Amino acid sequence: MSGTTPPPGDPQDVPGDPANPVEPAGADGRGAGTDGRTPDASRGGVRRGAAIMASGTAASRLLGLLRSIVLIAAIGATGEAADAFSVANKMPTVLYMLLAGGVLNAVLVPQVVRAYRGSSGQEYVDRLLSFGFALLAVATVALTLAAPALVRLYGESPSEAQLALATTFAYWCIPQLFFYGVYALLGQVLNARGSFGPYMWAPIVNNIVSIAGFGLFWALFVRPSDELPAASGWTLGQVALLCGSATLGIVCQALVLIPFLRRAGVTYRWRWGLRGSGLGRAGDVAKWTFAGLAIGQLGYVIVSRVSMAAPGQDLSPGSDIAGNAAYDLAFTVFMVPHSLVTVSLATALFTRLSAQAHDRDVAGVRTSLSSGMRVVAVFTLLAAAGLVVLAQPVVRLFALSQPAGVVDAIAPIVVAMAVGLPAFGAWSMCQRVYYAYEDAKGMVPIQVVMAAVVAGGTLLGRALLPSSSWVVGAGASMSVSYVVGTLLAMRALRGRLGGSVDAAHVLRTHARAGLAALVAAGLGYGTLVAVRAYGPGGVTGAVLQCAVVGAVMGLAYLAALRLLHVRELDQLLGPVLRRVRGRR
Repeated sequence: MSGTTPPPGDPQDVPGDPANPVEPAGADGRGAGTDGRTPDASRGGVRRGAAIMASGTAASRLLGLLRSIVLIAAIGATGEAADAFSVANKMPTVLYMLLAGGVLNAVLVPQVVRAYRGSSGQEYVDRLLSFGFALLAVATVALTLAAPALVRLYGESPSEAQLALATTFAYWCIPQLFFYGVYALLGQVLNARGSFGPYMWAPIVNNIVSIAGFGLFWALFVRPSDELPAASGWTLGQVALLCGSATLGIVCQALVLIPFLRRAGVTYRWRWGLRGSGLGRAGDVAKWTFAGLAIGQLGYVIVSRVSMAAPGQDLSPGSDIAGNAAYDLAFTVFMVPHSLVTVSLATALFTRLSAQAHDRDVAGVRTSLSSGMRVVAVFTLLAAAGLVVLAQPVVRLFALSQPAGVVDAIAPIVVAMAVGLPAFGAWSMCQRVYYAYEDAKGMVPIQVVMAAVVAGGTLLGRALLPSSSWVVGAGASMSVSYVVGTLLAMRALRGRLGGSVDAAHVLRTHARAGLAALVAAGLGYGTLVAVRAYGPGGVTGAVLQCAVVGAVMGLAYLAALRLLHVRELDQLLGPVLRRVRGRR
């Protein structure tokens, strides 16, 4: 991704998410055989893999939403403490993406596929894991020591007390980097053995631990006085409970994967030495992946600094001006539909793309890309329309105890991000093709342009908009960057895939589904106005609005898709409908 970062505590949606050309395992987590051979990916295998990952992601996201609600109750969605914690707790995620995440994912997926097809696959994986663990350990120690400089890089604030609090938080949070990396490495190996379930279900443990810790913080330090201390008034116990809970959750998320390794036929042992291991080629992929991620992070640094600077001199805990924490909440809402369907489908489809790229099946890659983009569009267009219409009630469900001003400040950010959701899905599919061909270098020019759009748009918004809308400008810039990135990627992929990426078919599907989404949005908005006028207010009203308007929009969208003969609807709902019919 360019210029964004996923919310901490969930599977990382970074380039080259895990999946390999193997038959996905069942929910019990058992993988392919232990002889090093893996079956070719099939259409049914992709669907089953997507179903397993979607169920795990759905459960994780639901708990992740609860985690966000509890965190907001504990430290708020705006204000000095919320923004300081946002910068510190996102930092390990950002650093992981930059130093390890995309690099490890881009390297492991194709390389482990080849390794397990050979006779020395486990030895190769052992060397790669050993190198990865050592690299993560060294980077984590160095970056933890550099916490003060990193906080000042990612955070801009007129309050030295707030920067000092963010630095204290960072010392507790940056060690998460090591365990994010361990989670990714072990998860990739499990997926290479066909064990898709554990990697997608492990974040549930993280969310449970975090929810318990944040809830205890609220009960001990917030509920008695109903207010947070100023930035200079935090005690060691408060910092340890809040940040320690976040870090302990990531530790548990990584360690819970260890028992599944043996069940998947993996017996890891420490092996050191890169010579003769085939890592030279992997290192070349890693180099360009790192370059692309570094470019994207330049854009995110601008977003983070502008977001933290937005509240200006109004740094009270109850400030209603959107800052970094508000950006995080909006991004969490934005990522829910993307994670539930797009990531799961793209991850499972990547198994087929990797195999087709390895076998030089250009026609197969074209077909897989086209099918993936069209099916993803059918879902993301409705999701985008739903978030635009329901932005305020959705934010209210997260910010249960926050005043109306906080909801009003965050809802426009959700809208600005949501309009880019369909393009985000398409860009994710294009990324998978690049990584299937191990062509991280080819994406770098596109990522340069995307980062420039994010950085330039965010700075332009800062110059032209009031400070209360700076984060809205950052969200809109992010959306524009996904549109630009998708168009550039489709143009570049035409040359690689023989002059055709089935663009006409993809555009027709987007146009028809987009028209259906507009119809659904119109009916949804009219329903929302009526429910607001005659229904209850507050949290109860928000629940009712989401339920009623969501149902109206969903039914209207399905009917419109049928009338417009959008066949991709059957591909998206086919596995679910077959399962329902099979139970009757």
